[in-house]
Amino acid sequence: MNQPDVILIGTGIMSATLGIFLKELQPEITIEIYERLDKPAQESSSAWNNAGTGHSAFCELNYTPQNSDGTIDAKKAIKIAEQFELTRQFWSYLVENGKLTNPESFIHSIPHLSFVWGNENVDYLRKRHESLTKNPLFSQMEFSADFEVLKNWMPLVMQNRSKEEAVAATKIMLGTDVDFGELTKRMLDYLAKQEGVSIYYNHEVRRIKQNEDKTWRLKIKDLTNDEKIKSKAKFVFIGAGGASLLLLQEANINEAEGYGGFPVGGQWLKCKNEEIIQKHQAKVYGKASVGAPPMSVPHLDTRIINGKKELLFGPFAGFSTKFLKNGSYLDLLDSIELDNIKPLLYAGWNNFPLTKYLIEQVMQSDEKRIEALQDYFPNAKMEDWELLDAGQRVQVIKKDEEEGGTLEFGTEIITSTDGTLACLLGASPGASTAVSVMIDVLTRCFKEEMNDKLWQEKLKKMIPSFGLHLNDNQQLLNEIRTKTTKILQLTNEG
Repeated sequence: MNQPDVILIGTGIMSATLGIFLKELQPEITIEIYERLDKPAQESSSAWNNAGTGHSAFCELNYTPQNSDGTIDAKKAIKIAEQFELTRQFWSYLVENGKLTNPESFIHSIPHLSFVWGNENVDYLRKRHESLTKNPLFSQMEFSADFEVLKNWMPLVMQNRSKEEAVAATKIMLGTDVDFGELTKRMLDYLAKQEGVSIYYNHEVRRIKQNEDKTWRLKIKDLTNDEKIKSKAKFVFIGAGGASLLLLQEANINEAEGYGGFPVGGQWLKCKNEEIIQKHQAKVYGKASVGAPPMSVPHLDTRIINGKKELLFGPFAGFSTKFLKNGSYLDLLDSIELDNIKPLLYAGWNNFPLTKYLIEQVMQSDEKRIEALQDYFPNAKMEDWELLDAGQRVQVIKKDEEEGGTLEFGTEIITSTDGTLACLLGASPGASTAVSVMIDVLTRCFKEEMNDKLWQEKLKKMIPSFGLHLNDNQQLLNEIRTKTTKILQLTNEG
């Protein structure tokens, strides 16, 4: 039986981030990482499977809802923007210390824009701009309702659009595009070279049980030769994307009681016309349809994937009973247990508009998808685009005293009371907040070590703003942004 200190399940951005944190904070720690596929980052961390990249709340309108009195609630946007600044600092530390090389392989400067039409939406966007720019994190955001200015910001979007139409946009040059698949591979390549770290591909975790001494024993199957392996660890992290819920249920901790999952798939329209791809240089986000999940906020999205510039539109939502793109159609059925039937039923009833929306999306024709694209690119023609499947997300369903069960669209960390097991559920904003989420895991599960002076010093070295709020400190924010922009070789400082 293998006996590492830590076992990480899944080779996505979350496990890679936690693995590096632990190895930097405690160099002698031993880590085993298990992945059921033959390569890392093939599910949610893959660039083609991501619903959005560089989620820093600059352009995602669903993070700034409008209150009933007309004011804008900016709390979530500020929180996410802060979290992404932590992430940028961590990546900069890795690059500066030679643990990651060639940052241009995974991060690029891309302006982030929000675009709306109609008088009501223009009024909302103006209020959003006024609200956000009071905060240092968003102070560089520009607003315009001038047709010629918008034409300069996003030529494709404004082509053949009537000057009589009420339109507006915000723009911030600090935006980035991140290829999380490439980044994850590079982080795991670094981890694999460290003493005491072993990464196993084509290995599927089948059983997780806790021993009386609080350690965890895992049964793992080597899918290449059907060999069964046993491993025991003091701490286990389940970062297996959609499969995390099933593994959490297998672990059978009290804290997981009542949790369920609702799978949401996605599809992209990918541009095949190189001339069109080169004319667009931005992430242009709009408003989501009524009932749409956050991962389906429409955007005309410039991406750099495997070093090549791409143009995507979507994502269009879909429904599948799979919890992973490479999962089983029985996943949803397998996740239903006595303790989560009630929350699942209530959440389904309370979110009927979402169910209706997903059915409509699944039934949508190619012509309807192109019509949706033409809201953002009026000259779009079907022959220039092809439909691609994106990744699967499993939205969190949990017990609620008042409503019976609620559907959550965020990221949720579940930890055992003794801190020996942690599991990540949920989706958006996901990868962009990996550093903040993994610091939360460390805080919950390594309480004594996190209070240790040495760990605190190391964390401050990795993340200079650790323990501080950058939105409350304009000078520190400017200093950190200038430094990370330089190290990560970004260009649009603004």
